[in-house]
Amino acid sequence: MLISIITPTYNSEKTVGQAIDSLLKQDYQNWEHIIIDNESADTTLKIIDEKYENLKDKVKVVSEPDEGISDAFNKGKERAQ
Repeated sequence: MLISIITPTYNSEKTVGQAIDSLLKQDYQNWEHIIIDNESADTTLKIIDEKYENLKDKVKVVSEPDEGISDAFNKGKERAQ
């Protein structure tokens, strides 16, 4: 069974790596991580692109405006497998 983890972000350069790293440490590896980013102005997207470039099949990023955390979760839910 595939597990979908949805993480809304905005200027999360200090924590986005920790979120991804915690998934990588899990014994169960059949997951996808959907990050819905509200057009961060910091290095959030750069960190994901550079540090986790080898995980593009597991870590999916969407960066676009949203109307808050509920909207971001709904966007992630729509994209979840």
